[in-house]
Amino acid sequence: MEAERKRVSESVVETVHIVRPNHMNAAGRLFGGMLMQWLDEVAGMVAKRHARSNVITASVDNLRFIHGAYQGEMVVIVGKVTYVGSSSMEVRVDTYVEHLEDGMRHPINRAYFTMVALDENEKPKRVPRLILETEAEKAEWKAGEKRREMRMKRKKEGF
Repeated sequence: MEAERKRVSESVVETVHIVRPNHMNAAGRLFGGMLMQWLDEVAGMVAKRHARSNVITASVDNLRFIHGAYQGEMVVIVGKVTYVGSSSMEVRVDTYVEHLEDGMRHPINRAYFTMVALDENEKPKRVPRLILETEAEKAEWKAGEKRREMRMKRKKEGF
């Protein structure tokens, strides 16, 4: 029996948030913890779509804050599966501020989440293989292999 396979495009998630006063930190920018919650939610939805099961967040790495977001701005968060192991999935989550004047999206954050699919007994379960259709998807997969190696090395070293 051949393993189930899914396209990257089948599990893409995009959310949009307006930065409100209750999302702000003391410096007048979007609070990083609020953004982390939004990112984790998107990564979870992407992984659930791919695995068609419950998932847990195993790790977050390469979290880069490129620029801040301010009150009233539209924050767009896009997540997609970039690499799969046997029960784990790497989900890339990109965050943008979308400007009303021209509709342009300016990157403000990128993160990679490792999500694990769970069966009905809360045990890791096999996830569908990933169909890579574009050169960008193939390049992201290769980079995902390297990130996985680094995560394994850090885990072995106790990080």
